[in-house]
Amino acid sequence: MTTSTAQHRSDVCIVGNGAIAKTAALGFAQSGYSVTLLVPPARPAPEKPAASAAEKPWDVRVYALNHTAHDLLASLKVWGALDLARVQAVDAMDIHGDGEQGGNLGFDAFGAHVGTLAWIVEDSNLNGALDAALKFAANVQIVSGCAVELTCSEKGAGVLLEDGARIACELVVGADGRESWVRGQCDIGVDYRMYHQRAIVTNFSCDKPHHGVAYQWFTCADGIIALLPLPGNRVSLVWSAPETLADTLMNESLGEMAIRLGEYAEDKLGTLRPMQPEEVKAVPLALVRPHSLVAPRVALVGDAAHAVHPLAGHGMNLGFGDIVDLLDVLRNREDRRGIADERVLARYARKRKEDVLLMQWATDGLERLFGANLEPLRVARNFGLNLLDKLPSVKRRLMAHAMGK
Repeated sequence: MTTSTAQHRSDVCIVGNGAIAKTAALGFAQSGYSVTLLVPPARPAPEKPAASAAEKPWDVRVYALNHTAHDLLASLKVWGALDLARVQAVDAMDIHGDGEQGGNLGFDAFGAHVGTLAWIVEDSNLNGALDAALKFAANVQIVSGCAVELTCSEKGAGVLLEDGARIACELVVGADGRESWVRGQCDIGVDYRMYHQRAIVTNFSCDKPHHGVAYQWFTCADGIIALLPLPGNRVSLVWSAPETLADTLMNESLGEMAIRLGEYAEDKLGTLRPMQPEEVKAVPLALVRPHSLVAPRVALVGDAAHAVHPLAGHGMNLGFGDIVDLLDVLRNREDRRGIADERVLARYARKRKEDVLLMQWATDGLERLFGANLEPLRVARNFGLNLLDKLPSVKRRLMAHAMGK
């Protein structure tokens, strides 16, 4: 192993390479802090022929970004850098219970008094815009390497890399995902619940226009099925399937999967057909609840701070909310307190507590409720959906929270 005496010094070291880590780097830089973004060494990618935007395959990993995410990305000049021709506004949601007498719940932008409920954005589109913005961020340095040790003291924090280089900073932000290395270095305990489900994600074209409607079916036997609108007559599937069914789905063709989906979607969207080139991924699902969002000189954001079931589509939005609240707490701290002051970080943890707990409670509770195959529960949950649909004031409050308002 080669050694290095390279020293990197900045106000903040952000560990991670996803959209949340990159957004945090831009947010801190815009707030006047010097930033080191520590990313893992790049793996050589196979060369692909260049394709025009019209020919570029649709990414199977998409996000339903709410107004908090939109406003943050717009303030960082990232939203305008997206390929907006590949961004789809969600104007309504159509939610169905299970069984022949399944309940129904609908949300729409008109009822929420907004132009749109959310925006569907591909992972590659979002990360491409963030990468472009980082190139012009004067006080962000990107360091590639494997972290091996995190040290924190009254004098500051340090991250030691495998090649001997060291990053010195005031504050470390862990944005390194569900299995966070930063969190592990801080000995922060975690409550972990495997859902014994996998999120099957892929894309289909549809015969009928979706009109910007996101569809969701809560079923007992088949799990939770969501079809999110993409530009044109296209939809993105997120199927939270029990493991046995997930194995079956991954061993079938996408044509066979489309036939299965027809049972739920054909009346709404017509015949579904696999997009070309065909691609499908499966992601294991778990609830990750760290015992703390902070440690001495450390703050966690994104999946490092909380991983939730994707049934509400808000895991990424919680991460953007973390960034907004962390920057707000730092902006409003007393002049005598540094950015890694224990009391300042405690304020961030308190500020995020309600939003995170509410989303964890809602997603975990709904997964348990609709996963129980008992007829009295089936009747009760369908009745609940129908009742909620007839309570406009409650619906507006739910929509406002989901939109980040």
